[in-house]
Amino acid sequence: MLHVAAVDLGASSGRVMHGMFDGSRLALEERHRFSTRPVKRDGHLVVDVDHLYRGIQTGLGCIVSAHPIASVGIDSWAVDFGLIDEAGRLVQPPRHYRDGAHEVGVRRALERISLEDLFRETGIQFLPFNTIYQLMSLQDENETLLSRSRLLLLLPDLLNFMLTGVAHAEWTNATTTQLVSVRTKGWATEVLERLGLPASLFPEIRSPGTSLGPARHLVEIGPPQVVHVASHDTASAVVAVPAMGQPYLYISSGTWSLVGTVVPEPIASDDALRWNFSNEGGVGNYRLLKNVMGLWLLQELEREWATRGEPVSLPQMLQEAQRAQPFAHLFDPDHPRFLRPPSMTEAIQQAVKEWGGHPPEERGEMVRAVLESLVLKYRVVVEEVKALTGFHYDALHVVGGGSQNALLSQWTADCLGLPVLAGPSEASAWGNALMQLVALGEISNLEEARALLRSSVTLRTYEPANTALWEDAYACFRERLSHHPTLANS
Repeated sequence: MLHVAAVDLGASSGRVMHGMFDGSRLALEERHRFSTRPVKRDGHLVVDVDHLYRGIQTGLGCIVSAHPIASVGIDSWAVDFGLIDEAGRLVQPPRHYRDGAHEVGVRRALERISLEDLFRETGIQFLPFNTIYQLMSLQDENETLLSRSRLLLLLPDLLNFMLTGVAHAEWTNATTTQLVSVRTKGWATEVLERLGLPASLFPEIRSPGTSLGPARHLVEIGPPQVVHVASHDTASAVVAVPAMGQPYLYISSGTWSLVGTVVPEPIASDDALRWNFSNEGGVGNYRLLKNVMGLWLLQELEREWATRGEPVSLPQMLQEAQRAQPFAHLFDPDHPRFLRPPSMTEAIQQAVKEWGGHPPEERGEMVRAVLESLVLKYRVVVEEVKALTGFHYDALHVVGGGSQNALLSQWTADCLGLPVLAGPSEASAWGNALMQLVALGEISNLEEARALLRSSVTLRTYEPANTALWEDAYACFRERLSHHPTLANS
């Protein structure tokens, strides 16, 4: 039996998963879970790197107390980074992407380079917290910060560096920075020059499925090899889409919903720019996708209700949603107001009101408003994917935590008129473990990885129903969206 450790850092929690491979099947079990939520320091939301590292060490200890592990891989959310100095220490705590200071960086960057030029060079969608804008904001805030920094390391690369002492940039996550060229597949030096950012900050880019070296602080257990997995958690989740052949559609459903497909080369057309799509690096391909706000909306509602002394379980929320009136409180889930609202309840009520609806009051109305609006936005993005690729799709794969939400999956099938194949729920961890097996030579490629996955997990299928009802709602949603465009929809 071969044992690997898959460290998967999501936007709200981190997991250390124990992968067990017997040569024909892979099993995955959670060994440790810890919070990854940002903390407030000096007026900013920051990533608590020391806390994450301790959580990883605790989880690895839980595995190696019983089994020697061959390798470790780390994936996390994108765009956030740490700056390290000549001594290998963090210059300051990494800012979290939900920190409000990044808006200054957007303005500074777009004074020097247009969104059009950026997209043509990088193929990445505009999001106000992309690494490029975070960097420009930091430079505006402290002119000496970058000169005191030796390297910029994205979060998984930073944690890999802490484990191994080796500094690389992994390909799939590097592309999310909006600083990697679709032409050269390296750092976009012309963009860096126009922005006044030193190219020396950016380390060598390495492909997923390659090894960094031994975990130097874990010598007592081997030491295991630390592997470059697809370190952007969405890229790892797409590795674990159990599709047979191509083309295929997917939603990586969690705090964010990443809706898209895979393509052999980037699509940087006028429509892709206008619809604000991203061409993010994958394993031997590109992930053509769009960010939709995702289950963050529900997570924040749940947190608010608990704070008010009204805790509620997900099954209870879904039951109440099913009893609420259909399509009565639609809104655009991608409005910027939802990134960090003081109150998610009030933000949703205001959004519904702006669309001419009656603001939801009851809990079930609020949950139904979120789920229906998300599903209808998925349909918008899927229609755009079809137009960009010209492909015909027979089904949609939903992976990640949201795949366990049966109501969301059924409504997605109904709205799209396509079967939805749901699972695995811990897709990023599965993709992480599978890429470790590739790096260790246990399996050869992505096709073998997916065949192994299909033999190891059980999927749930949701067939479309009530499609006429959803067609009418979709027409109404599109009409309202056209009258209230945001950058994400324009």
